[in-house]
Formats: sequence, structure tokens, C-alpha cells
Amino acid sequence: METTRHFVATVYVVNGGATALHRHPKLGLWLPPGGHIDRDELPHEAALREAREETGLDPTLVTTGPIYESETARTIPTPQHLLLEDINVHPDGTVGHQHVDHVYFARVESREISPNDEDEVAADGWEWYDRSALREADLDEDVAQLGIDAIETVSRVDAEQR
Repeated sequence: METTRHFVATVYVVNGGATALHRHPKLGLWLPPGGHIDRDELPHEAALREAREETGLDPTLVTTGPIYESETARTIPTPQHLLLEDINVHPDGTVGHQHVDHVYFARVESREISPNDEDEVAADGWEWYDRSALREADLDEDVAQLGIDAIETVSRVDAEQR
């Protein structure tokens, strides 16, 4: 059986030492904003678009490393992590569908979530989690740890830029 893979982008948005998660309507899991990368998009563009659509917030990606630019090439924001996620696992253990997830961290200036579309999870379906809440909540281990990493990374980069 062939495994189908889709490219997706996720962004952990951080404000004041907390990150926003919502209960995904189909999966029933608490997740940050994210979704499939469109054919004409770069991964970081998809992450920003998804965050804006789902939260109404205007994220600024936190990136590390040097920036290169020439007449024919330029650096695009590097994800903090690339994850291979099993989405559809069959009873025999074979995987039918996977996501190649480009995971970004971003800062936002507000916690006022206002989704841009009625098809998105409503504002009251979002929760802000600080480090201790992420550790204590019933979340998938990777979601909790990435949320903690996002909070710590954004805090560190902000402190370095002061």
C-alpha cells in the first residue's frame, strides 16, 4: 500500500508567555493553528495565512540563523521543526496518510482571537496555555512540548533583541 503525504504548516503563536490552542473539530485534539500548504505557497506563507484565518491575529515569525540574499536566491524562514505525522494508521500497522509538517514559532501582539471565517473554530474555542498549563493539560506530548519550546524560543529571541 502506498502512503499519501501532504505538506502542511503549523504555527505556535505566543503572547505574554502563553500559546494559543484550539480543539480540532475533526481530530478532537488540542492543536495550534495550521493547515495544508497550497500549491502556490511557500511553507512559511501557509503558516502565516492559516494563523490569520483561524485566529485573526497577525503573527511575526521568530527565525534564527543568517539571512542570505542575492539576485537569484534568498533565504526563506526556516521552520523550527519538521515533523512526519502519521494521520491514518491501519489496523495492520501500515500508514495510509502522513503530513510533513513545517512547524514555526511566532509572536503576536494580542490575545484577542477573532477568526476570519465562520467555518473556523469560534473565538471561545481557543485557550491560551502557559508553560505550567501545557505540562498539566491532557494534550498530546508533542503539542505540549512544542508549545513550551515556542514560548521559550520567543522569550529568548525577544530578550536578545532588547
